[in-house]
Amino acid sequence: MIVIALLILLIVVEKIANKILSVEKIKMSETSGKIINRWGQTILFIIFLVQLWLMVDSSDMQRMFYFTIYLALLFGYQALMEFIFIKKSKQYISTAILLSIVLIIINLESFPFMVKS
Repeated sequence: MIVIALLILLIVVEKIANKILSVEKIKMSETSGKIINRWGQTILFIIFLVQLWLMVDSSDMQRMFYFTIYLALLFGYQALMEFIFIKKSKQYISTAILLSIVLIIINLESFPFMVKS
């Protein structure tokens, strides 16, 4: 239930950010960076799969750390590609805002694991 609420929150934040910044949505597949973007996301996914394999015997904190790194790389890469190939639309700003919110939510959620009773 919490995951669904967080996804709805992210969708609403993205819509609001796009409206405030007057962002026109452009797909990366419609730009000249289509191939570079696809290759980069494939490489990041392979890195994620390797991380999954490495964290089989990890603690919950380490898993959260690996997952946070993957999300930061994925959103950061997406924002960078949007900045390079579709700079005029300001879409990279809303992606960077989403990256910040996702990292804050993950850190707030993982905080109770760091406090030992």
